[in-house]
Amino acid sequence: MAAPKKTMRALQYNKYGGGAESLKHVEVPIPSPKNDEVLLKMEAASINPIDWKIQKGMLRPFLPRKFPLIPVGDLSGEVVELGSGVTNFKQGDKVIAISFPNGGGLAEYAVAPASLTVARPPEVSAAEGACLPTAAATALQQLKAAGFSSFDGSGGDTAVAAPKKNVLVTAASGGVGHYAVQLAKLAGLHVTATCGARNLGFVRGLGADEALDYKTPEGAKLQSPSGRKYDAVVHCATGTPWSVFAPVLADTSVVVDVTPGLAAAANSFLQKVTFAKKRLVPLVLVPKKEEMEWLVDVTAQGKLKTVIDSRYPLSRAQEAWAKSMEGHATGKIVVEMGGEE
Repeated sequence: MAAPKKTMRALQYNKYGGGAESLKHVEVPIPSPKNDEVLLKMEAASINPIDWKIQKGMLRPFLPRKFPLIPVGDLSGEVVELGSGVTNFKQGDKVIAISFPNGGGLAEYAVAPASLTVARPPEVSAAEGACLPTAAATALQQLKAAGFSSFDGSGGDTAVAAPKKNVLVTAASGGVGHYAVQLAKLAGLHVTATCGARNLGFVRGLGADEALDYKTPEGAKLQSPSGRKYDAVVHCATGTPWSVFAPVLADTSVVVDVTPGLAAAANSFLQKVTFAKKRLVPLVLVPKKEEMEWLVDVTAQGKLKTVIDSRYPLSRAQEAWAKSMEGHATGKIVVEMGGEE
């Protein structure tokens, strides 16, 4: 059965730049799922920095592939139509999905690849589910890139008759960072977290063993309050040069950076070819269905908490976009399609 309506409300932009003011409310045809796609009646979407960075032109000429674009790729909703070849979902299934780089999330309906769509159990709300595909998966892949693979609370091989590995999470109160703190604790690690002064208690509440105000002299130097060196850094902030990391790293350590600039990329290449023991590793999220399923499962079990900074109806999605661009959200920013206008 096709979707009951022929058109839907959505927000889109027609050119690079312009920020929230360039997002325009439109009435457009409901998309049809193609082969191996599902059509979702949207319940919630979460905004990530990559969404407005694409709008600013940071990935031009590669993205967007075409204008106009309905942005946002983190989706949560109900399956209403199946494309050909889709056999593992049925109409009425509650799911989360990631649709990147095609986006489509700021709308009443959105198409997603079935290969990156997973079931959402009743224990996980639509808003919580919408926050997981990009931010939580990025945090998980950062920790894996740093060499940690066990997240059962034991610390795996790192906890055998040895002190806990010490990990630094920068921008720990943000969308990716607040997941990284929790996942690092599930990996059995000692966590030092940086954030603004107002969020020091917040990141400790997530499990951080030590918290640093990044605006203090010690915070600017990333110095652990206990004086310990870092075995790994989950770097979620921007603008930190390698010269700041180098003095606080253990002899063999890795900085996994999700916001690398040209200097960071050059440093990473040089360290790789010289077999340096202290290394910077740029990371680009590669969505994986099995990781999304695992993140939903640990959320349902109550082991991973999603903190939502603010919620907006679709009619006020421009405000959510502007809030994300400000860069000071505590946790995630969500647009809800079924909420009060």
